[in-house]
Amino acid sequence: MAEVIRMPKMSDTMEEGVIAEWHKKVGDKIKSGEIIAEVETDKATMDLESYYDGTLLYIGVNKGDAVPIDGIMAVVGSEGEDYKSLLEGGSTNGAAKAEASAEPAKEEAKPAAAIETATPEPAKKAAPAAPAEKINAVVVRMPKMSDTMEEGTLVGWQKKVGDKVKSGDILAEVETDKATMELEAYEDGTLLYIGIKDGESVPVDGIIAVIGEEGANVEALLARENGEGGAEVENIDATDEGKAAPAAESGSNGVDKTVSVADSGDRIKASPLAKRLADEKGIDLSQVGGSGDNGRIVKRDVDEFKPAAAAPAAKTEAPAQASSAPAPAAKSEQSAASAAANGDFTDSPISQMRKTIARRLSDSLFTAPHFYVTMEINMDKAMALRPQLNDVSPAKISFNDMVIKACAVALKQHPAVNSAWLGDKIRRYNYVNIGVAVAVDEGLLVPVIRDADKKTLSTISGEVKDLAGKAKDKKLQPKDWEGNTFSISNLGMFGVDEFTAIINPPDSCILAIGAIKKVAAFKEDGTVYPQNIMKVTLSADHRVVDGALGAQFLLTVKKLLEEPMSMLV
Repeated sequence: MAEVIRMPKMSDTMEEGVIAEWHKKVGDKIKSGEIIAEVETDKATMDLESYYDGTLLYIGVNKGDAVPIDGIMAVVGSEGEDYKSLLEGGSTNGAAKAEASAEPAKEEAKPAAAIETATPEPAKKAAPAAPAEKINAVVVRMPKMSDTMEEGTLVGWQKKVGDKVKSGDILAEVETDKATMELEAYEDGTLLYIGIKDGESVPVDGIIAVIGEEGANVEALLARENGEGGAEVENIDATDEGKAAPAAESGSNGVDKTVSVADSGDRIKASPLAKRLADEKGIDLSQVGGSGDNGRIVKRDVDEFKPAAAAPAAKTEAPAQASSAPAPAAKSEQSAASAAANGDFTDSPISQMRKTIARRLSDSLFTAPHFYVTMEINMDKAMALRPQLNDVSPAKISFNDMVIKACAVALKQHPAVNSAWLGDKIRRYNYVNIGVAVAVDEGLLVPVIRDADKKTLSTISGEVKDLAGKAKDKKLQPKDWEGNTFSISNLGMFGVDEFTAIINPPDSCILAIGAIKKVAAFKEDGTVYPQNIMKVTLSADHRVVDGALGAQFLLTVKKLLEEPMSMLV
């Protein structure tokens, strides 16, 4: 009996998968457990196994196409078996395309409109593609490379317009909120169009390039992708040293568009991101100079625009219209005076990681009602035990490792703290995964120690060091940062006595650890003696954890660290 192979849910945030590669073709014999395809999820590229024995009767998705969760990808059954009835009501993205491409074309496709080789006349427009016109080219969109990614920044193009590319070739390097990653081509052909320059940002699913046959009607393809099948589209000038002219107006999908300013007759060319930023900052684009192709305004121009410096310049232009323009020396003096008035400063672009940190922690602080509980912990016995542990441990154990272990054990005793607020329900986890904040140059990453309550101190120590090294080298994989149920942030090594941390979603709590300090303590008879004290502060989401519960959890952590042998037996 024929069986349908559907797109599985391969990660907690996955909504669809992209077929990166088929390892089998229609007619092949397959067995349960064999790899039939590679699927790119929002986290990584993973192998897809068959759960059935038989013949691969049908493939419903082409390489490079996306399929929603539970969408039909293929059918396995007996050779010659009728499987058509299984496909009813199970259409997926790309299925129709794959089925159509499997059958011979009944009529020849219309030839694609060729890109002109001579400089077009200024008023000349290329006729848009008819709805039925076949364009032998595909758009390359910004993929979602992490669960929190909203846009990507082009670090550098590895190919240029006119280059031949093959599936699997690296097109560019993209900086996400997590790391810098390579963007691969999924199609063979020629790179016909590049829509963004190095350093520019594009939202997820925004168009960044076009790959296809030489001479394909790129302008019509872009217009069609932007829902402008009936609109006139400007022709790309192929003689402009490989540079693609701005595409016709589009939505906020990463393709440059022409922006008309209502209060002037000028046509101002600006990228969608630049226009959005200008609107948010209240900047008049007519006052911004463009550094992109053909004077196009890009994000960098809006970021570097200084309204305060523009105001004096505007004032000096009025007298100049009535008389003569100031001499170059006068302009230089005005610029120097303006710079002196504004002060000396340097603007740095915001990395994707920093943008995500800002967004997620702002959402956490202003959405989750935080409360804080601080407690002093006597670390005398922990300090005495640590050298003994390190004498026999294969990895050097730190006080931070002890805190991780103590929190993990305490979470098993207080499972309500090991929970998350999901809006309409509270999710209580049956496992303990501790996220450990690691500082890197671009910001902060939180790799995860899984099942920390079940691991020894030496195992925890080894994993923390390994993950911290990967974080600093930008080699963390999605599995390394997903699934935390509780987080720890330690600034004690910097001499910080105590601080409060912002909860790391989706956790309901985070523990801030201060430095161990020697303080004076008093016996009952008034005798003074030294004591090593560490202050810790629990930040808790009051929607999940009440004050008394937070205090009880922290008291358990205190007891475990003050009697560290109790968490080792």
